[in-house]
Amino acid sequence: MKKTLFTFALLLITTVFYSQSITGKWKTIDDETGKAKSIIEIYEKSGKIYGKVVEILDASRAKELCQDCPGEDAKKPIMGLNVIKGLKKDGDEYSGGQILDPKNGKLYKCLIVLESQDKLKVRGYIGFSLLGRTQYWYRVK
Repeated sequence: MKKTLFTFALLLITTVFYSQSITGKWKTIDDETGKAKSIIEIYEKSGKIYGKVVEILDASRAKELCQDCPGEDAKKPIMGLNVIKGLKKDGDEYSGGQILDPKNGKLYKCLIVLESQDKLKVRGYIGFSLLGRTQYWYRVK
C-alpha cells in the first residue's frame, strides 16, 4: 500500500512539475486599454526562450510593419516577428533576455513569471525591474 501511494505521489509531483511550462500560445492583454492584442507563441530553442507573434487580433492591424524596430527587425511584418528574445530560466522566473514593443520599436529587458498554469506576468523594463511596465498574458487552450 505504501509503495502504491508513493508511486501515485511521485507521478502527481512529476505531472505538476512538467506542466509548469511557459511554452505554448498566450493571449496578450494591453496594460493600458485592457484589450486583447495578439497571440504569442512562446517556444524554447537551444535552451533559451523566445516568443513570436502568431496572430494579431485586430484585423485592421494584421499587415502592419514594425516601422521603428531596430536592426534586422526593421520594417518587417509584426506577424511572425520574434518579440521575446533569449530568456533563460532562473528559479521560478525567466530573465536575461529582451522583449520588443512593436508599437514603438524599443527593446526592453524582460522578466517573465508563471503566476498560475494559465497566467503569465510579463515585465519589460529599463535598467532595473522597478522602472517598467507589466502585462498579464493568458494561455490559449
